[in-house]
Amino acid sequence: MAAADELAFHEFEEATNLLAETPDAATTSRSDQLTPQGHVAVGLGAEDEVEESDKTLLLQEEKQQPGFWTFDYYQSFFDVDTSQVLDRIKGSMLPRPGHNFVRHHLRNRPDLYGPFWICATLAFVLAVTGNLTLVLAQRKDPSIHYSPQFHKVTVAGITIYCYAWLVPLALWGFLRWRKGVRERMGLYTFLETVCVYGYSLFIFIPTVWLFGALALALSASGLVFTLWPVVREDTRLVAAVLLSAVVLLHALLAVGCKFYFFQPLPPEHIAPPPQVISLSPNTLLASTSPRTMVT
Repeated sequence: MAAADELAFHEFEEATNLLAETPDAATTSRSDQLTPQGHVAVGLGAEDEVEESDKTLLLQEEKQQPGFWTFDYYQSFFDVDTSQVLDRIKGSMLPRPGHNFVRHHLRNRPDLYGPFWICATLAFVLAVTGNLTLVLAQRKDPSIHYSPQFHKVTVAGITIYCYAWLVPLALWGFLRWRKGVRERMGLYTFLETVCVYGYSLFIFIPTVWLFGALALALSASGLVFTLWPVVREDTRLVAAVLLSAVVLLHALLAVGCKFYFFQPLPPEHIAPPPQVISLSPNTLLASTSPRTMVT
């Protein structure tokens, strides 16, 4: 009988009181309680696996940065597609107030592909159009003696590349120094500054021969609109002097190329006109008198 009493169902007062207080409550068995816990354990294991896989992917992506003396270091600066380069060229050719070239077109991804080939193309165009100007001048005036001036390619390349690298370097160094003086100033990276100057020179390629003043105005205004958000936090005097210097250097480049590559031929390349010697009557008589005596 004792065993039968142990197997019989017993009512517990605590459970009865709880059911009376909350009649709508659902009762769960021990097995039902174990099932969700088991599922939770499995879910936590899956989340751990996902986190571990994410960490593995991050570690694979975050490779060691190559040194600046290696080819891989500079390869990332040329990692752009055609659509990005065209978009940046359009942005440099059509500047407008409130439109920052660095923020809207570079987007923290400056490249050297566009500036490099823009400078190379501009140097080649300057040398070719300079020689073509002399050829056309020779057709108008046959007295002009023309010979190909290949040295203009070297001069154009050195001038354009030095301007596209040294001027941004000086500007970046000055802005970095001013940022130490005035902490509220922003600062572009050196590559962003080079990229801005490189793309600003593209407008000179199609207009180098005819519309030099228009190209200078568009290119210089693009530089001013891009640099203004950085220098406006500085004093008015420093901002005005800096922007004036940027425009002045840009104008000197345009005017210097105009006068050097499209100047008329120097005097030694112009054939001297034929000289007409006029003889006096006495000279003519003196030269003919011996012949008369002989006859």
